[in-house]
This record gives sequence, structure tokens and C-alpha cells, in this order.
Amino acid sequence: MSDTPKFEVIDRRKLKAQEEEQQPETSHEPQKPASPAAPQEPPAGPRLVSSQPPREEPSEDAAAEAESRPGMPPPPTAEESQEQKKAYDASAQRLEDLVRAQNPGAGAPPPVTFDNLVQQFYVSALIQMGAGTQEGQRPQVDILGARSTIDLLGVLAEKTRGNLTPQEERTLQTVLYDLRMAFLELTGMISMPSVPPTPPPAKR
Repeated sequence: MSDTPKFEVIDRRKLKAQEEEQQPETSHEPQKPASPAAPQEPPAGPRLVSSQPPREEPSEDAAAEAESRPGMPPPPTAEESQEQKKAYDASAQRLEDLVRAQNPGAGAPPPVTFDNLVQQFYVSALIQMGAGTQEGQRPQVDILGARSTIDLLGVLAEKTRGNLTPQEERTLQTVLYDLRMAFLELTGMISMPSVPPTPPPAKR
């Protein structure tokens, strides 16, 4: 269906002829001018006829967010999100069937929970701070990446405040505390001034 609006053109000449036919015959006396206070009907003319349903106006918050992010596409509608979710679930199920066909003994994967999300951030931050380095190898530290990951967990804690179970809240706060303590220790070691070596004792 085309999005171009359709116009319905009304021939005003036909309307004028019909009005003249409906008026009673009058004498040839000059007609009195119409009273200026009489209401005038709007002139007939082209009218816009839209075949599309009216689009819902975005909320004030959505409009403000769109203005603050120029170039961002409009958010999907509820129907679009629902259709995409169905397609995603079907694709994920096909992938799971392929994995089970290759390994019939594998059971169904556990459902993804909020704890899995927090655990993923936790492991990522520890690796960025050098944890998990094999023995004998020099740790690869990405201190700026670790700070970003910890800050993301802080944003998650702020945005989900009041919407978590007691267990989820405890897990998130414990992980945040542990990662921030490790970050403090690591940055303290990095910023610690190097201690000059102790000079050998003077010979007598």
C-alpha cells in the first residue's frame, strides 16, 4: 500500500449548479445583499483523504531523547519488536537443535538470568585487571577497560535499583565492591613511585 496521501477533488462548478436548481424562482427585483453577520460556509475544494491509520504521537520523553540524539532511527513499534522476538526465538531454537544433533547427550542450556549478566561483567573486569594469567607469563592489564566495565556495572546498579530481588541486589553489590577494591589496589600499585635501590654499604 502506497504511503502517498490521496486527494479527492470536488468540482465546485457542479455544486454551484445544484444550488441554483434548488433555489425557488424569484422575481427580477434586485436581491438584497446578504447580512454580514450571516455565517458563511467554507468554500468547497480539494480535501486530503488519508488511507493510513493515524500515527501515535511520541511521548515527551521519546521526543526529547530523539532530539538529544540526532541521526538515531525511530524506535521500533511494539508490533515490530514482537515479530522480531519471535524470529529470534525460532532462530535460537534451530541453533540449539543443531548443537543437540552433534552432541545428543547434551542437555538443555540453563535459562539466562540476571546473575549471568553480572557474572559476565565480573569475569571481564578481572581479566582486564590481569587475572587468569598463566604462570610464568606477564599479566596483560587493561586498566582503562577495567574502569569502563566497573562503571557499566555501576550504571546497571543505578538503573535497576528497586527492581531486583534481594538475592540479585546482594550479588550485584558484592561484585561491585570486590571489583572496586581490586581496582583500588591495582591503581595504587601503578601510581606508587618507584623506590630507589638501597646503596651498598660503604667500604671501610
